[in-house]
Amino acid sequence: MIQLDQLSLARQLDIVFKELEEELAGLNSGTVFVQIRNNVIGKFGIRHNPVQGRNGFLDSQEPGLNEAQQLSFRAMALESLKHKRRWTHGEISYEFMVRQGTIVVDAILESNYNMANLMIRYPRHTYAETVSES
Repeated sequence: MIQLDQLSLARQLDIVFKELEEELAGLNSGTVFVQIRNNVIGKFGIRHNPVQGRNGFLDSQEPGLNEAQQLSFRAMALESLKHKRRWTHGEISYEFMVRQGTIVVDAILESNYNMANLMIRYPRHTYAETVSES
């Protein structure tokens, strides 16, 4: 059996988009997010506002992403991984919407670090020497 940490981040993201196909087929905007720890996707999902209203009336829901739009979205998400540098923990959010039949995607990459982990790498005496030299 293959472990998640044996799959590339791109392959894991591909699996995420496969899992979200049905949900994306019912949405024309929202945010797909993936949370990453040690270069492994854990939690993922979609944030969206399912009800929009104006002047006391609810707007009718437009159709969701078609197959071509989903393929384009997935390709843009995979391409965005090229901008991930060095970090292993964080979140990537993909804000998407359909405009005039074309899907528009903004990718937001967020790196996370833990100071407690850094204190192991930079012992107190090393840090004190660095500060006193400044």
